[in-house]
Amino acid sequence: MNVSKVSRRSAIFLALATIGLAVVPAAHAEQASPADAIVGTWQADDGSVRLNMFKAGTEFRARLLHGNELMEADNVTFKKDAKNPDPALRSRSMKNVVFITGLHWNDGSWTDGSLYDGSSGRTYNCQITMQGTKMNLRGYIGISALGQTRAFHRVGG
Repeated sequence: MNVSKVSRRSAIFLALATIGLAVVPAAHAEQASPADAIVGTWQADDGSVRLNMFKAGTEFRARLLHGNELMEADNVTFKKDAKNPDPALRSRSMKNVVFITGLHWNDGSWTDGSLYDGSSGRTYNCQITMQGTKMNLRGYIGISALGQTRAFHRVGG
């Protein structure tokens, strides 16, 4: 009788342990990576720009959804990419242009990106850091100290 109690306890323990091990990987898989914290829709704190950050393979990119300097006077129609250095792209609409490419998660920030400024036709280096719930996008030439930072807040769900 004593042997059956031990065997029954062992079987129950083994069954619970097996179930526990099966649940742990599933719970871990549902947690988002810190690198994915920038994925979503963001608006500049001054309301002038709205963008959609997304992941493409191992890099993060952003698509322009709205920009005051890139809209026609009706504030509905996007301007053409008239200042693009590539003449073949000058007739395209700025709507949904992927203007940030090459960002990679690197020890708490997203670095080594490129930011295309459609209003000037120039491309800058960029990086992103998070400060609480704010996303800080820094565009610069050469070194980060020679640049400008814009703060964004998340919009939508």
